[in-house]
Amino acid sequence: MYNILICDDEQDIVNALKIYLSGGDYCLFEASNGREALEVVEKNDIHLILMDIMMPVMNGYEATQSIRGMSRPDSGIPIIAMTADAFTEDIQRCLACGMNDHLTKPIDMTVVAQILKKHISA
Repeated sequence: MYNILICDDEQDIVNALKIYLSGGDYCLFEASNGREALEVVEKNDIHLILMDIMMPVMNGYEATQSIRGMSRPDSGIPIIAMTADAFTEDIQRCLACGMNDHLTKPIDMTVVAQILKKHISA
């Protein structure tokens, strides 16, 4: 079983990803902001995070930096940015803050499959 955290404040996106991923060998967790994502990561063995960038309470950049700063063996888990910002500098900012990859919204499920395959097999 592969544990995936979906962190997004837009419930429609969370629901769409949950429907798409429900057929796989995944256990899905969800959070609606970065602070909730940290709580989920602290309490569970998460293998990959799909992280929105623009959220209330704590954004995706802050949450990623907090996860990367944890003194745990799994603090290097793959974190995939999900954002409508698709310019080169936006992607570079995601990578610079510690994210491993970037998905552009609206989410293309074919690209999600490619990214999961890339990071799950790694």
